[in-house]
Amino acid sequence: MRLFGKKALLLATVSLTLLAPSFAQGQDAAHRIAVVDVAHIFKNHPGIKAQVEKVESDLKAYDAQLQAKREELKQAAEQLKAYKVGSAEYAAQEELVASMESKLRLDMARTRKELADAEAKIYFQNYKLIADGVKFLANHYKINLVLRYNSEDMDLANGESVIRGVMKNIVYHDESLDMTKGVMQYLDQSMKTANSGSVSTK
Repeated sequence: MRLFGKKALLLATVSLTLLAPSFAQGQDAAHRIAVVDVAHIFKNHPGIKAQVEKVESDLKAYDAQLQAKREELKQAAEQLKAYKVGSAEYAAQEELVASMESKLRLDMARTRKELADAEAKIYFQNYKLIADGVKFLANHYKINLVLRYNSEDMDLANGESVIRGVMKNIVYHDESLDMTKGVMQYLDQSMKTANSGSVSTK
């Protein structure tokens, strides 16, 4: 499935040409290299952030519903005390409590899986868009190799940040090699095209 029709692709090309990044300049024509910060794109692109926030909002709404259902279950369990153990009323109420608890557990598992799947789908689809953007820019600027890197600065007060910094694969790169902004422009264009209903399904 192609996300860009010819018209949309032309618009993207014009946009990216007008805002042409400098990462492809000054390199040997036979060996052009660029870098891209995928984590930065996921964290900062408005379109992706909005999608993730929607899932998080749904999760918060479900947690509120879950709290109400737990309260109902608690009240039903408390009502058992009003009946004599072994009586028909007690047995009926006990069965109701067991049914409510079982239904609640199943509902929790199903809903949380649905939300987790929705979040995974966001990352899956947007990573494919990022990869398409990298390929588009690489072809456009005749780049042979694109490396993934992390632009996050190390924070001495944060041990995990220091570890991530020490483990970076790329120790140094010229800033002109960074195509991250160009890929984010590509995402902007592709999302606008999708939202306008002009996505090509061919």
